[in-house]
Amino acid sequence: MASPANSFVGTPYWMAPEVILAMDEGQYDGKVDIWSLGITCIELAERKPPLFNMNAMSALYHIAQNDSPTLQSNEWTDSFRRFVDYCLQKIPQERPTSAELLRHDFVRRDRPIRVLIDLIQRTKDAVRELDNLQYRKMKKILFQETRNGPLNESQEDEEDSEHGTSLNREMDSLDSNHSIPSMSVSTGSQSSSVNSMQEVMDESSSELVMMHDDESTINSSSSVVHKKDHVFIRDEAGHGDPRPEPRPTQSVQSQALHYRNRERFATIKSASLVTRQIHEHEQENELREQMSGYKRMRRQHQKQLIALENKLKAEMDEHRLKLQKEVETHANNSSIELEKLAKKQVAIIEKEAKVAAADEKKFQQQILAQQKKDLTTFLESQKKQYKICKEKIKEEMNEDHSTPKKEKQERISKHKENLQHTQAEEEAHLLTQQRLYYDKNCRFFKRKIMIKRHEVEQQNIREELNKKRTQKEMEHAMLIRHDESTRELEYRQLHTLQKLRMDLIRLQHQTELENQLEYNKRRERELHRKHVMELRQQPKNLKAMEMQIKKQFQDTCKVQTKQYKALKNHQLEVTPKNEHKTILKTLKDEQTRKLAILAEQYEQSINEMMASQALRLDEAQEAECQALRLQLQQEMELLNAYQSKIKMQTEAQHERELQKLEQRVSLRRAHLEQKIEEELAALQKERSERIKNLLERQEREIETFDMESLRMGFGNLVTLDFPKEDYR
Repeated sequence: MASPANSFVGTPYWMAPEVILAMDEGQYDGKVDIWSLGITCIELAERKPPLFNMNAMSALYHIAQNDSPTLQSNEWTDSFRRFVDYCLQKIPQERPTSAELLRHDFVRRDRPIRVLIDLIQRTKDAVRELDNLQYRKMKKILFQETRNGPLNESQEDEEDSEHGTSLNREMDSLDSNHSIPSMSVSTGSQSSSVNSMQEVMDESSSELVMMHDDESTINSSSSVVHKKDHVFIRDEAGHGDPRPEPRPTQSVQSQALHYRNRERFATIKSASLVTRQIHEHEQENELREQMSGYKRMRRQHQKQLIALENKLKAEMDEHRLKLQKEVETHANNSSIELEKLAKKQVAIIEKEAKVAAADEKKFQQQILAQQKKDLTTFLESQKKQYKICKEKIKEEMNEDHSTPKKEKQERISKHKENLQHTQAEEEAHLLTQQRLYYDKNCRFFKRKIMIKRHEVEQQNIREELNKKRTQKEMEHAMLIRHDESTRELEYRQLHTLQKLRMDLIRLQHQTELENQLEYNKRRERELHRKHVMELRQQPKNLKAMEMQIKKQFQDTCKVQTKQYKALKNHQLEVTPKNEHKTILKTLKDEQTRKLAILAEQYEQSINEMMASQALRLDEAQEAECQALRLQLQQEMELLNAYQSKIKMQTEAQHERELQKLEQRVSLRRAHLEQKIEEELAALQKERSERIKNLLERQEREIETFDMESLRMGFGNLVTLDFPKEDYR
């Protein structure tokens, strides 16, 4: 808003609560201008903003803690009160926007169009009149110094009374308006916002008194100040020489007016007021710099906290990224190890299959070789038996001489055929038995290879599942380690952040205490300086009052003298001439006695006046000192209470942050443990299901194989024993 931005830069009286809290908490929106508008309305109505009689630091705490200010006087309309209350909503979300304010009844009401223009013009006329009065006064003083003689007293009194009457008329008309803007400069908690026209009235009355005082005495320091002020006004008015000059023409006046209006904007402040405000502004630089330094410190603290939070956040992000990479690396290594194990198991299965095929082929070759050997032996035994039977038949035939030779030959041939047929049948039976033996043993060997393959598969799946369980346990141990490291980092970061926050709050409170103590010292110095000035000014005031008493004494003496003359003339008229001398002597003695009584009363009045003035001054100064000490003590107690409250709130916030972190850590640990249990249960379930499925599949394969063996007529192959040579 314009008022706080232009009139009181660096003071907190127009600050919204969220602006003060934003020094610690962060950002705020444009609703702060609505608050400043409400404070400006109170300033225009009451000639000072709320809490203006308070130290800037104390006002800062009051605005943040107390309720919204309101209009104190009951003379304002209800619509204006509602408008101010509407602007000064403590919660920013409930505060209206500019568009909503434009629809308010106070803004939409009918009002004169030129009210502000007329007010400003009347104020400027009154200020111009005061400047002219001040210029004439200084011009008369310069003429007195030039001519070494006073001006005509009656003429000066007449001129002063004329200008004083016109000025008072302007002041009365302007003071009746309650919308005159405040143009004050903060001089601490003791100073208040005084209306600019009130300042003009004070100046006019004081300057009118000074005009009469300057006829008797002119203080050297005040004359220097007035000369400087006169030079300032003279330059502004365009008069470079105090001596009388011919009146310029109308064209020259218009050109000078145009130049002055172009070079300097119009103002509603008198030159002396501007000079005094410049001086007070220079005196207020220290306070403004203190407030600016305090705000700069708060912003710097906020930047440090934000920088630390960003640093800790980056550290936490880096820590989590590192843990995530470690988890990903473990997962990749686990998958690589499982792939290697799967390839290894595939290679083992292929190798076992090749070995089984070689063993089966070797087993078949062994059986075939044995059967071939058995067949050869059987054929040789048949040959031997055939020869023996043949020789035996021949011998029988040779012994039997009665049988003809042809018949013998036929009988021998038939016997040979029977013998050959029998041997052929025995050979075929042997071959059949060998084939059956070969097929049955090959089938049994295949069953044995299948069982061995099943055992390898069981071993492989157990190895894979054990590997997965080991990897999962390693992953869980790593996750627990990560959770513990994250927990330690979070507690360490929270401790670091809270420690910095407490250090900054401690530094802020120390700075606030130092500023308050410095402010107290400055207030005490100002009050001491004021009391010293009052003590220095007391002789002048006493002299003026003494002159007033002396004048009253002189007037009384004149009245008594006139009364004495009248009484003397009357007595001389009514008494004979011979008694005139006695009467004159009696009247002279009576007059001398009364004058002596008046002189005694005069001295007593002066003594009583001096004693009462000195006592009154001491009591007033002591009362001011006591009031200042009480006010400063209250402000210090308020500051201590506010700092204690801030410290307690910060400690409570730290406790909440710690509890929140503990809850978050415990909840995260519980989720992690639940996840570990669920993964272990899922892994155990997968292990059971895979082993069960494998055993069921292998059992189905064995049953199918045995059923095929039964259909092939091999019977039960479980109890089949191999020949010894089969197990070499």
